[in-house]
Amino acid sequence: MQITLLAFDWFFLIEKLVLIIGIISVSLVIAMYETWAERKVAAFIQDRIGPNRAGPLGLFQPLADGMKLFMKEEIIPNTSNRMLFILGPCLAMLTAMMTSAVIPWGGTLDFFGRAVPLQITDINIGILYVFGVVSMGVYGIMIGGWASNNKFSLLAALRGASQVISYELPMGLSLIALLLVTGSLKMSAIVGQQIDSVYNVFWQPLGFFIFLVCAFAECNRTPFDLPEAENELNFGYHQEYSSMKLGFYLFAEYINMFISSVIMATLFFGGYDIPFVSDAKLAESIGQNWTVLLQGLCLFAKTAGFIFLFMWVRWTIPRFRYDQLMHLCWKRLIPLALANMIITAAVVLYFKK
Repeated sequence: MQITLLAFDWFFLIEKLVLIIGIISVSLVIAMYETWAERKVAAFIQDRIGPNRAGPLGLFQPLADGMKLFMKEEIIPNTSNRMLFILGPCLAMLTAMMTSAVIPWGGTLDFFGRAVPLQITDINIGILYVFGVVSMGVYGIMIGGWASNNKFSLLAALRGASQVISYELPMGLSLIALLLVTGSLKMSAIVGQQIDSVYNVFWQPLGFFIFLVCAFAECNRTPFDLPEAENELNFGYHQEYSSMKLGFYLFAEYINMFISSVIMATLFFGGYDIPFVSDAKLAESIGQNWTVLLQGLCLFAKTAGFIFLFMWVRWTIPRFRYDQLMHLCWKRLIPLALANMIITAAVVLYFKK
């Protein structure tokens, strides 16, 4: 069987490679400057100034921190499992980056007569893909904690794994209710339905609240940062790590926070839809490509609001005890999510009649 290379669409491959590199670069830059923004937000809440030495307003501080992590001595404990010790942060970073593959970042660009959608892949099971990749992220925590051969790291990894697995249940149940409303698992279809109708947060306010709480737990953010409880576990599951291996864990957390914010904006707040503006009329007046650019900026503005919420909560709400963490999940969120799913199913069935 002879395979002809002429039939292959090389432009399609180039488009996807450029899009992948662009999304990865933007995610890394945003994760880097989330550290600067978090310090500024913390300083504002605590009536301080925050970073102000490295560049104007301290904007070069993330670059200095990144350079410091690159230049630090890399230490691997003698009693650790070397291969798994290296695999842990790599897996955490990989799963954090893979979740962005199914997110629609904007409309369709018109590039020399070619329609170029700002989405790496538009699969029919987009939400399930996100859940599958996020579920793999717990292995980065578990492998890193176990391979360190440190009892505090192992205890923190066990906490992190049980927390992530537990809070995936109410998050999944909240998305089942959303699926009953939208009838599709495709991220682009969910955004399209919200553009044509109203945002899903108005149909599913309780589902959005449950998803938001679970997103805090999945990202190990305060008040759910039990795997990194410094006063109990020294430094959490990555306390034996240094240099860029530690940087990978820290970057993965901020990338997860960024991607979680994008997903919440996509599923419940219309994604890249510009509120109170007709995208079709806007494209007629300023052009399709400029409209897509404004859509992308709108999505990032919605995402920035959620990122600020993550930071605001961190510096205003104290950390839960571990028993309170599990009590909230199993005795509060899961029953609420089940009730929300049953009520949504009944309402959808009634209106379909």
